[in-house]
Amino acid sequence: MLQELGHHVIGVDASPHMLDQARKRLPGADFLEADLHRLPLPDNAVDTVICALALTHVPDLAPVLAEFARVLRPGGNLVISDAHLLVSYLRPTLARRPGPDGRPSLLAEYHRPLSTDLAAAIPLGFQVRHCEEPRRRRHSLNADTAPNPLPTHMTWDLLHWYPEASAAAMEYSPIVVVWHFQLDSIVKG
Repeated sequence: MLQELGHHVIGVDASPHMLDQARKRLPGADFLEADLHRLPLPDNAVDTVICALALTHVPDLAPVLAEFARVLRPGGNLVISDAHLLVSYLRPTLARRPGPDGRPSLLAEYHRPLSTDLAAAIPLGFQVRHCEEPRRRRHSLNADTAPNPLPTHMTWDLLHWYPEASAAAMEYSPIVVVWHFQLDSIVKG
C-alpha cells in the first residue's frame, strides 16, 4: 500500500526466505537482510518506521526502539503492531514448523504489559500519537456459523469443554496493540 502511494519502501528482515517472498510481492522495493538491533541504514535516514508483529519476539525493547530512533529523522513516525498481552492468557505459544533437528520449534515470545512499550519509547524522545487495541470482529456464537476461535489442539482443556466461553473471551479481548509514536522534532545530537 505504501509503495502504491508513492513511498520508497525499504523492507528489513533477518530471514532470507521471508525476504525472497517479499521481493516477489513488491519487486520495486528495497529489501535488506538484517536484525532489528542493527538496521543497515544511516542515521536520520527515514521518515517512517513500521514494525509489524515482530517485537513480541525481542527480549528487550529498549535497544530495538533506540535503533528505530537512530534511523528516523526528527519528527519521524514509528508505527508498531504486536500481539496484545491478553493473547498470551487466551492461547499458549504454539509450536511452529520443525526446526533443524526435525522437532517442532517454538519462537520465543515475550508478553509484556503496554506500560513496557511506553517505558522503552518515551526516554528515547518518542511521543504517543495514538494507541489502538483492535478486537476480533463480532460473530455469532452459533456453532454452525462461528469460526473456531482457537486451534483445536490446545492443551487448556477448559477451552474445549466451554467453547462459548473461549469464543466470548476471544471476541471481547484485544488481539493486537497498535502504537503510533512520533520522534521529537528537536534535532538529535
